[in-house]
Amino acid sequence: MKALIKLSKAVIVEGKYDKIRLANLLDATIITTDGFRVFKDKEKCGLIKTLAEKCGIVILTDSDNAGQIIRKYLEKIVPKEQVVSVYLPQILGKEKRKTVSSAQGLLGVEGTDDNIILTALGRAGVIGEPVTKLGRKITKTDLFNIGVSGGQGSKEKRNQLLKFLNLPAALPTNSLLDVLNCLYGYDDFIYEVEKWKQE
Repeated sequence: MKALIKLSKAVIVEGKYDKIRLANLLDATIITTDGFRVFKDKEKCGLIKTLAEKCGIVILTDSDNAGQIIRKYLEKIVPKEQVVSVYLPQILGKEKRKTVSSAQGLLGVEGTDDNIILTALGRAGVIGEPVTKLGRKITKTDLFNIGVSGGQGSKEKRNQLLKFLNLPAALPTNSLLDVLNCLYGYDDFIYEVEKWKQE
C-alpha cells in the first residue's frame, strides 16, 4: 500500500465518489459540496469559510461546466488568499460506475488517473507544502470523554458544542473528527471545550 500525501489544507470536491477517490491519495480533510446544494446550504458554506480561514482550502472540482460554476461560487465566498484552485484537464470518458457519460462527456475527479491528479496538485503548489504541527489528533475517545458522543444526552451536547464552534450540526462523527483535526490541535480543542462549558 502506497503512502498517502499529507496536506494541511482542506480539499473541497463535488461529491462523495470524488471524496472516496481522493482519500486513496491524500491524508487530508476532504469536504463535499454535494453538487449545487452548496449554494443553499448555509452550514456547509460556513464550514468551508471556517476551514479556509484556519488552514486554507484547495478547490478541486470537475473540469466540466458544472464544476466551474461551483468553483466560481466558492471563490466568491472565500478570500482569494485562502484558496488554491487546482484544475484538471478536460478528458473525454465515463466513470466505471456510471452507465452513461456526463452531459459534456468528460471525466470528473472520480474517474481521473492518479498521476494526472497528482500532477495538477503539484502544478498548483499544493504538494510539498509545509504541514503545520497541531499536536496530537483528536479521537472518538476524546469526544466520548467530553460527553458529546456515545452517552446519555450526548447528541444535544454535541449540537451545542458545534454551534459554539460555528460548525454544522449534521456532521457525521468521522467527518467531524476530520474537521476538528484540521482546525485544532488536541490542546486547543480542549481549551475551546472548556470555554464552551463555562458559557
